[in-house]
Formats: sequence, C-alpha cells, structure tokens
Amino acid sequence: MFQIGEALMGQGSELAHVDLMIGDKGGPVGQAFANGLTQLSAGHTPLLSVIRPNLPPKPSTLIIPKVTVKNMDQAARIFGPAQSAVAKAVADSVEEGVIPKDQVEDIVIVASVFIHPEAQDYNKIYRYNYGATKLAIKRALKGFPDIDTVLEESNKSTHAIMGFKVTRLWDPPYLQIAFDNPNLEFVLSAISQIPNSDHVIIEAGTPLIKRYGMDVISKIRGVRPDAFIVADLKTLDTGNLEARMVADAAGDAIVVSALAPISTIDKLIEEAHKTGIYAVMDTLNQPDPISVLKQLKAMPDVIELHRGIDIENTEHAWGNIAEIKKIAPKTLV
Repeated sequence: MFQIGEALMGQGSELAHVDLMIGDKGGPVGQAFANGLTQLSAGHTPLLSVIRPNLPPKPSTLIIPKVTVKNMDQAARIFGPAQSAVAKAVADSVEEGVIPKDQVEDIVIVASVFIHPEAQDYNKIYRYNYGATKLAIKRALKGFPDIDTVLEESNKSTHAIMGFKVTRLWDPPYLQIAFDNPNLEFVLSAISQIPNSDHVIIEAGTPLIKRYGMDVISKIRGVRPDAFIVADLKTLDTGNLEARMVADAAGDAIVVSALAPISTIDKLIEEAHKTGIYAVMDTLNQPDPISVLKQLKAMPDVIELHRGIDIENTEHAWGNIAEIKKIAPKTLV
C-alpha cells in the first residue's frame, strides 16, 4: 500500500494543512517513517503522535512539522494540541472503519503538519488539525481525487491562500476587449468598470504596449488581478524571447503574427507552453493561414481571424473556420 492524502481546514493563524502518506511498514512509507525517527533535522524534529502521553494510536503515526520550530512556544503547539489531534484522528479513523482494524499493525502513517508561528488558540489548533487529519486519511484511502475530478476542477479552482485566480480558457465562447488607446489612465479606468467574468479577455493592444512597454501588463494586473490578459505583440521575430517577456510580466497569452517565419512561430509556441501561457496566432494580412498551420510543429492555443482597423469598412475575410478546426480541433478560433 502507498496512499497519499491532503486536507486544508480552518482559518486565520490556526489554519491546519495536513499532507500524509499511508503505507506498509516494509514499503517506502515504512522506510520514510524509520528515516524520520533516526535522521533528525533542526527545527523540523519528527515526533510520534500520541492521544496523551504514553498512548500512541495504531497505526503508528509520525508527525513532521512543516514550519521551522524556532522556540519553545512554537514547539508547545506541536508537542501538544497538534500531536494529540493527529493521534485522535487516526484512532477515530480506525474506530469508524476508515482504516481497517486488521491492518493497524501492518501499516504506518507519516503526516506533515502546518502550524503557523503566530497560532495562539490551542482549541482551534486541535480541532482544525483533527479535522484535517481525518479528512486526509479518508481521501488517501479512497484515492481522492480521481483523475476525472482533477481534470474537471483544475481550471475552476482558486487556492484559498494564494488570494487570486488564474483564469484559463476552458469554457468558450469568450468576449475579447482590445485596448489600443495609448492613454493609460483611460484604459485602467475602463478596465476597472468591466464586469467580473471568466468569459471576458482583456487585450493589451499593440499601440498600448509600444508606448508603455511590458509594464502595462502589470498595471492592468493591478486593477484586475484575476483577468486573462493577452499581450498583442504581433511577434515577427525572436519568438521565444518575446514569449518569455510576456510570461515574466504576468501575462496570460502572447500574440504572434501569422506572417512571421515558421521557425519564429514554432519557437514562440514552444516557449509559451514551456512558461505556461497561451500562444495566439493573428492572421492579419495572412491570405492562407491554413498553409501556415500545416507547417507548424505544434498548434497555437488560439487562432485570431483578424481584420485590421484601417480596412474594417472595406474588407470581410473570416477565413475557413471549418478547415482550421479540422487541422487544429483543440484550438480556439
């Protein structure tokens, strides 16, 4: 057996975050258990969980503090409410049948426990760590989450401590609002008035970036930290470098021109995916985007069928969307 579980519970400085492994004594978890007891680390001294002194639970459980323990006050929070909470959670998991009673002598648990240095309320420390440990054990033994849940929730969820959401393009359609006006004060004011929605994309237009540089992305991010921000660079050369610049500026996507050399587009897409941002190919003035797509090593994440502002009243050419989707079925158009 080798099972992994995790749970976050509570709030404030007493918040509990428990990561744990459950496995056979003769397996890797048993080895980690033995190593933890014999290879001590300053500030992270492992300790056996006990319900009270001289009463450890079964299966035996090793607690490893995540945060460096620097003084006796911090140590007392581990060697006290946290130690007892983890032990009681293990014992109750056996009593409730979550951990099979006939396996308690064959398996061990290694639990990594977070105690904030500013935690003060022992009652909350106990209750939060008890609940988090029980939930982590149940999740571990049930194999939670399954891969389908992970894939479904990965683009919807926000980490409670991170404080902002990273928006991804997983549920089209989207409305993209382009800001080409080089008046930054106006742009930021307008962006602040856009309704909050996962289906709105903010584009830092080419004129705006030309005037203010990549820093404009950070300024937009300051107004709308959760927004999906596209940097419309219309890259024609040094694709990998410009993709890295957008990623470093906390942008979500970079636009490359379909008129760029194939090698430039390939490098930009590769670097964008390496840094976790989207690659958008703009077809402005490209009469045959299909031929470009057929030459690429990997497809862009988005293909933008773009009609220029200067010719918007004289031309209409949306391209062959059906043919594009045949070549790049997962690409947004």
